[in-house]
Amino acid sequence: MRLILNAVEKTIESSTLLLPPSLSWLRSTAPGFGVNGDNITVLQKPDDFYNNLIHLCQNARRRISLASLYLGTGQLEEKLVDILSDRLNELGESLEVNILLDANRGSRGDRNSRTMLTPLIKTHPHCKVSMFHTPALRGLLRYVLPTRYNELIGLQHMKLYLFDDTVIVSGANLSTDYFTNRQDRYVIIKSQELADFYYGYIQKVSSVSLLLNEENKLISQSSSHHPFLAPKNAYVECAQKRIWGYFQSELEKPKVEKQTDDTLIFPLFELPPFGIHQDSIATQRIIELADQKSTLNLATGYFNLTETLKNSILFRSQAQFRILMAHPMANSFFKAPGLAGGIPSVYTNIALSFISLANKCKQAHRIRLFEYQKPGWTFHSKGLWQNLEDNRMLTLVGSSNYGARSVNRDLESQIVIITANEKLKASLSNEQKQLFEVGIPFSNEVVLQPDRNPPLWTKAFSWLFKGFF
Repeated sequence: MRLILNAVEKTIESSTLLLPPSLSWLRSTAPGFGVNGDNITVLQKPDDFYNNLIHLCQNARRRISLASLYLGTGQLEEKLVDILSDRLNELGESLEVNILLDANRGSRGDRNSRTMLTPLIKTHPHCKVSMFHTPALRGLLRYVLPTRYNELIGLQHMKLYLFDDTVIVSGANLSTDYFTNRQDRYVIIKSQELADFYYGYIQKVSSVSLLLNEENKLISQSSSHHPFLAPKNAYVECAQKRIWGYFQSELEKPKVEKQTDDTLIFPLFELPPFGIHQDSIATQRIIELADQKSTLNLATGYFNLTETLKNSILFRSQAQFRILMAHPMANSFFKAPGLAGGIPSVYTNIALSFISLANKCKQAHRIRLFEYQKPGWTFHSKGLWQNLEDNRMLTLVGSSNYGARSVNRDLESQIVIITANEKLKASLSNEQKQLFEVGIPFSNEVVLQPDRNPPLWTKAFSWLFKGFF
């Protein structure tokens, strides 16, 4: 008995040492999952992401749970759906399949996520496709806003892909460009405990979402808690209790980390429609606690930091910052028709405003901005990398872009990884290096280039509609 107690004490002691004192608050913020870093793989290429999705789908035996903004309609997406169907044909109801998408984005166009998945539901009725609809889009606004523009109000933006006891945490959607030439981040984690947690979490969000039926109709799972027909307060209260009640119960569960665990994972979530801002608060605290010896490498596909995060970087943190964002040519809206074509210039305006503020506050010496530019590629990566004391490393990876949308409109999911595993640290460092090495320094002088001086209308546009980016 004494030997068992000694082993438990050593396990707790060794796992606690993984967490620096400055980050001990994470244990009361999110459930911590101990993992051996050898069970974590960092992917760097979109085609590796796709190939792993296919491989994991082909080999899943018990459960598949996919949470994404949308499912595309190309050949690669069709292959993924075909493999899902084949796996269901082979295993029947012993394989649980749950898919969570956004209702508005997944309904865009005549051919969309819904039409891609309806045949799967017809053939396999136990396959469940849920579509989250923000409660903020209701009443007259819902009928007035046309398709695509209704997505501005709020989205299901989490990207979590679960197969049995393996989870892929990413910022990438299930679409051809994310499988080919749209750069993002992808971390594969093998952990039954973490997979169980995310499986339950996705189920809770799905339970307050609309259900796609075999007739391609979105139906409510509860008439009293409909996202846009029921009273808003009643729906929000129900969703908050279900989702955050589940999270709190997981937080209160005792977590026993093995002595072989050299990595800790803390799931973070942002649920603005339900008044939950755990992710943004944790991110802000990590940034503010970084000392002057630290260098924080931050990436975002859409540079539009919240005022709170800007203040944290400029006035409350002493760290050095290297921030990577999309060059206009690496923005998915580059040369888009109509007003959308001006969106890259809007982000340039926002970046110019930030760098001007840094200069004005005499903080530019520790803050450098870079633009990702790789011919033929767009940029969608987001996250943070930091080397910690005692030879450890921290990274944030997930769906958040650290902007106004992430904090005020969309459902987001992110994880904190803190590791002492040498192999994993090397993989994360290499990932960060490869992303930043194609970054071009950004400064106020960029507007001297004829093709980079933002049109006047984009300045007014960015000021008026900044909260939607």
